[in-house]
Amino acid sequence: METETQTPAKNRSALRIAYDFLSGFHVATATLLLLLVLTWLATLEQIDAGLYPTLTKYFSWKSPYVIPVLYGLKVFILPGGYYVSALLLVNMILGGIIRIRKGWRQAGNLISHFGIVFMLLGGGVAHHFSERGNMAIYENETSNVAEDYHEYVVEVAESKDGEAGKIHVIRGKFLEGLTAGNPRILRFGELPLSLEISGYLGNCQPESELINAPRNRELVVDGYYLREIDSFVETERNVAGCYARIVKADGSKSDPFILWGGQFHPFTATVDGRNFTIDMRKRLWPMPFEVKLDKFTADFHPGTSRPAKFISDVTRVENGREAEIRIQMNEPMRYEGYTFFQASYGPAGAKPGENMYSVFEIVRNPADHWPEYSLYVVAFGMLVTFLTKLGGHLGAASRKRNHAA
Repeated sequence: METETQTPAKNRSALRIAYDFLSGFHVATATLLLLLVLTWLATLEQIDAGLYPTLTKYFSWKSPYVIPVLYGLKVFILPGGYYVSALLLVNMILGGIIRIRKGWRQAGNLISHFGIVFMLLGGGVAHHFSERGNMAIYENETSNVAEDYHEYVVEVAESKDGEAGKIHVIRGKFLEGLTAGNPRILRFGELPLSLEISGYLGNCQPESELINAPRNRELVVDGYYLREIDSFVETERNVAGCYARIVKADGSKSDPFILWGGQFHPFTATVDGRNFTIDMRKRLWPMPFEVKLDKFTADFHPGTSRPAKFISDVTRVENGREAEIRIQMNEPMRYEGYTFFQASYGPAGAKPGENMYSVFEIVRNPADHWPEYSLYVVAFGMLVTFLTKLGGHLGAASRKRNHAA
């Protein structure tokens, strides 16, 4: 015989069932355990696979599932960390904020859950909108441009009197997927030419057909073709390449030519009496201020080549104002949403008195301080919970004493 409490459960709508499931404590427990396992597996795998490829494999939105590699074996499948975190975010909003019992006694828990939601949102913003690059500066020189670690772009510019004019950039997202049989024509509104791009490879090198004949029917241009190479563990070492044709306003096309990220000089062409340069390189992004390297110092452990610390004394210049700052390992410069980390230096084996350069890793992250702020919120919520519990305990003890008296 059915009870009255069972009847409403059977009559629940699909939306209510989904809401009860997603807001349940069991979902929070499962997602936290999965994130723990994924982090542990990624930590083990990054030793051999490298940091960036491992992060992409385990925590990118492009990875709905993960097949971990343990001791060279692929033994099971797990959901990707990005989607596990997204599920945890939904659970925190539904169960930790909307569904939670409201009242002054639960104020601390509610605040802490807000902090966790803020932290998860910060991770999503960083994943989708942060950028990483590097900047190499010689002593007494200035720069305000960072070079992206991974993204290759195609740049087209008109050359007048030996100087390049406005640079038109084709971002990497428009190049990926343009295989030999899947070309795309990319147009520039104010230029008398377009580009047809095909055969894009994320890591490759030009190869002479006389030395190493093509094996996969690659397009041969002037005796050379692009040979694909397995991606390096350190993905910033990959060099991209593609094939291109110039498409004129009348629809006619030039002979194909090769664009490669490691080429020393751009491809040049004349269209309607105007000169153009076409180049492939890693994307450059400017900053709203300049950085001048005043002095670089490298200290090593005695008798070894192991660095004890790198120190870069720099001057940040913005709108005529200057600020002297020291950047060293574990002590970056944070300013205007940019973080400058001391990454490396050069040239290798430099002699005393030789002009040095410093390499900074630059991170532009709109949510740079969000994790820090979220921790403050969580800690405050826990403090409120503690004080609430303490106040309740002291009040109960006082009433008990009064009752006994």
